[in-house]
Amino acid sequence: VQLQASGGGLVQAGGSLRLSCAASGRTSSSGAVGWFRQAPGKEREFVAAISWRGDTTYYADSVKGRFTISRDNAKNTVALQMNNLKPEDTAVYYCATKSALFLAVQAMGSTWYDYWGQGTLVTVSS
Repeated sequence: VQLQASGGGLVQAGGSLRLSCAASGRTSSSGAVGWFRQAPGKEREFVAAISWRGDTTYYADSVKGRFTISRDNAKNTVALQMNNLKPEDTAVYYCATKSALFLAVQAMGSTWYDYWGQGTLVTVSS
């Protein structure tokens, strides 16, 4: 499975961006999808995750109420709608997938995933 993250860019605080993660290749091996981010000098951290059916989602406390994860399985894409962005949201955002129908609590950890995309940079100016 190959993942392509896109949609990053420069935005002012309070603005919005929509990231997209497109899967190709053996998409039958994909399933649950997670978004992570890594700011300069910091460790990669969990942002959000969604189950294969889209009926279960997890969010980091820092983004709850501002970010929304969704998916379109017909198009093999997962989106991360980011509203009310803050400077502390500045990071490279990565999507990842695991061949699993259901979302487990382990989905908030990066080691749970099988495949990773290359990342897209989000910069939020104050």
